[in-house]
Amino acid sequence: MEKLLMEACLEVMEKGYVVGIQDLGAAGLTSSSAEMAGRAGTGIEIDVSLVPIRDEGVTPYEIMLSESQERMLLVLEPQDEQAVKEIYSRWGVEATVIGKVTEDNIYRLRDGDEVIAEIPVKALTDSPVWYPEQREPEYYQEVRSWKPDHLPVPNDLNFVLSQLLASTNIASKEWVYTQFDHTALLNTVVGPGADAAVLRIKGSPKGIAMTTDGNSRYCYLDPRRGGAIAVAEAARNLSCVGAEPVGLTDGLNFGNPEKPEIFWQFCQAVEGISEACQALDIPVVSGNVSFYNESNGEAIFPTPVVGMIGFLPDAGRHATGAFRHPGDKIVLLGKFVPQLGASEYLALVHNLETGKVPDLDLEQEKRVQECCRNLIRNGSIKSAHDCAEGGLAVTMAECCISGKMGATIELPFEGREDNFLFGEVQSCIIITCTPRELADVLQTAADSGISSLVLGQTGGNHLIIRDTAGCVLIKQDVEEMEKIWRGSISKCF
Repeated sequence: MEKLLMEACLEVMEKGYVVGIQDLGAAGLTSSSAEMAGRAGTGIEIDVSLVPIRDEGVTPYEIMLSESQERMLLVLEPQDEQAVKEIYSRWGVEATVIGKVTEDNIYRLRDGDEVIAEIPVKALTDSPVWYPEQREPEYYQEVRSWKPDHLPVPNDLNFVLSQLLASTNIASKEWVYTQFDHTALLNTVVGPGADAAVLRIKGSPKGIAMTTDGNSRYCYLDPRRGGAIAVAEAARNLSCVGAEPVGLTDGLNFGNPEKPEIFWQFCQAVEGISEACQALDIPVVSGNVSFYNESNGEAIFPTPVVGMIGFLPDAGRHATGAFRHPGDKIVLLGKFVPQLGASEYLALVHNLETGKVPDLDLEQEKRVQECCRNLIRNGSIKSAHDCAEGGLAVTMAECCISGKMGATIELPFEGREDNFLFGEVQSCIIITCTPRELADVLQTAADSGISSLVLGQTGGNHLIIRDTAGCVLIKQDVEEMEKIWRGSISKCF
């Protein structure tokens, strides 16, 4: 019925019959009808005796507040009523006139001839605004001042990489997504597990891409930057498959907002999301807020989750993170300044959730993403995968696992090995190209105003990472890494 309803609504909209339309979500008819009248600056009158019901004895109160997924409220011109009813009838959907728009700015309910409610629309839609107290938490300045100076560097960096690949924040989520049909209607071009899923639009070369993102640890340690990073990384995931971000929805999950520290977290996260959306020109089209997420008085980490959709003019011109051919050159796009603070490595290996969240330059972020999308659409690169949780070593491992191919790279960086292997960074993408395309790729990056660095090449059965002196820091068999990465979450159950 949901599918039939959507198809019928699309048809009546396409034929120009719809003046206004809204789905019946929370609070059913009450919220949808009041919100429509409030936006239009009109009144509205509904006769509850005309509303189709499934059971006898349903009260007007229940009719107005009942919630259902398969209902839509439309406003039509009177002369279009019959044509619209015929369209819905053809789709097997019941369509009933239950009221009318009025000019008196009153929300009026009738039960037949009896008026059972009357209230100004503004009283329902112009809500009072409350500004709770907000206060920066005591921990905030302390965690920002943390430095890794006295943090020991592990002796076995291979073991650290294995630990990170097994982390539930990094490991493959296939145990979840293989439990439902993720190839429905045969539109899937790139399935779950990549930076973003890609779907073709039938009858057209175009495609859409979808992803979700969020990092509660970042938002706990710096809610403003964490909120901005959730947007930036979701957009980066779309750009890594070649899609241009066009809109997002968010789910904002926090503790009790009556506590000043929690409300501060919330306000900061919203500001960060807004800042990133404006810089990257991505509209927020919907969302929800969930407060009071606490157990025994302890709040969850502030957790804004961003779901984002992107557009591909040609779904055939997409990329994934998988290494595809031996001998391809591996290039790092973006300025690589990793930080151990707030990292998965710091939490997992050293049991510390502290430190500064990675820096985010939104202007550079935008340039890196545009460059990546252009390279994909021009057919200049073979793969693209963003640097995220777990740092560069995990990013390289994921590319090797996805392509079932090894790689050899040399990191021309000075300092702590664990920092440039597992420290986390924003606005960086690992790409691959043929040796013949390398010069053009580097020139495109330079023309885009972003840094680029050749790290090595693909091939073999191992991921090998060396330092500037040629010492091997990481040497892992690709099949062994894949077993760890794929099997971790199922073992939890």
